[in-house]
Amino acid sequence: MWRDLAPIGRNAASGGYRRYAWTEADTDCRQWFQAQAERRGLAYEVDRNGNQWAWLGDPQAGDAVVTGSHLDSVPDGGAFDGPLGVVSSFAALDELRARGARPARPLAIVNFGDEEGARFGLACVGSRLAAGQLTVEAAHALRDADGISLPRAMERAGYDPERIGADPERLARIGAFVELHVEQGRALALTDHPVGIASAIWPHGRWRFDFHGEANHAGTTRIEDRRDPMLTYANTVLAARKKARLAGALATFGKVAVEPNGVNAIPSLVRGWLDSRAADQGTLDEVIAEIERAAVERGARDGVDVRVTRESFTPVVEFEHALRDELGRILGKGDRADVPVLGTGAGHDAGILSGAVPTAMLFVRNPTGVSHSPAETATEDDCLAGVTALADVLEGLACR
Repeated sequence: MWRDLAPIGRNAASGGYRRYAWTEADTDCRQWFQAQAERRGLAYEVDRNGNQWAWLGDPQAGDAVVTGSHLDSVPDGGAFDGPLGVVSSFAALDELRARGARPARPLAIVNFGDEEGARFGLACVGSRLAAGQLTVEAAHALRDADGISLPRAMERAGYDPERIGADPERLARIGAFVELHVEQGRALALTDHPVGIASAIWPHGRWRFDFHGEANHAGTTRIEDRRDPMLTYANTVLAARKKARLAGALATFGKVAVEPNGVNAIPSLVRGWLDSRAADQGTLDEVIAEIERAAVERGARDGVDVRVTRESFTPVVEFEHALRDELGRILGKGDRADVPVLGTGAGHDAGILSGAVPTAMLFVRNPTGVSHSPAETATEDDCLAGVTALADVLEGLACR
């Protein structure tokens, strides 16, 4: 499975993946998922929001145990973020069948669409729509960098955008959702454990900073006469790093757009996107407020107008303690005793669904901690340990 999926959407120059929602690469990934489902005799379906499902047992029976993740990527992302969870889900089902396990509850594998938000700028679109955290109107208003709307992109890929929306009936049929994911950090690398259990997802969000200045000639405009938004932006980037470090939080300006974007032109507008996360809501609010304050103060000095818009936000997610504890009991046997429990600053579909469905996560050790990069990796032994752990969890939850 890994060999078949690996070439899809890979950029030869960077070695990273460009599997953006509703593109040709995304379609190829979806076809791979459907083929895996059909190869195993699973009932395959696509829900109203374009998420793919593969069912063992009656999808209408309720109290289903669901696993899976996503197949899309960030720009030039790694091979493991998302796909490891989907591949491991199919492999765990194979393991259950090899054991002769007989599920007493329906089992399903899911591929949630547009988890990374690389194309339309909003993460977890598929799961947000299903959970009612993204309205139809807001989804229809999403545009990519070329101005193509989400509905238009879905139509081009052969899906009906008029069907999208909250899907409470489907979520009500899920008794538990367990997502396996490569760890995006090095907590497990500092232990002897290849697999850990997630405790919580930090609150996190995305903010757009618009710095409005005045376009002018780079070679004829005196320094004293300039209203250069690039200076304000640069100072804000440095301020974000400082404020986050002092608070024990994270803040990253990872995307920027410049107008008119000429080498010999002072910009009229610099637009930067801030991603920020913290262990608790109060800390995150304080960091964002201080970054905005620093931007506005510097803008006043530079003659630059600063406007800040919160584009997305996810509050802290405490995974259901009963389900988390059950995973600990299932996995805490033999040489896997005292399975590490760790928090994460990364968002996931499991976090989005947690308000409507009991959710939990497993992490597979990442030796370098690198993620969202072609250097992202996990050893084969650790990946196989993840499959075994997921199979144990599915057997413990569904085969009672």
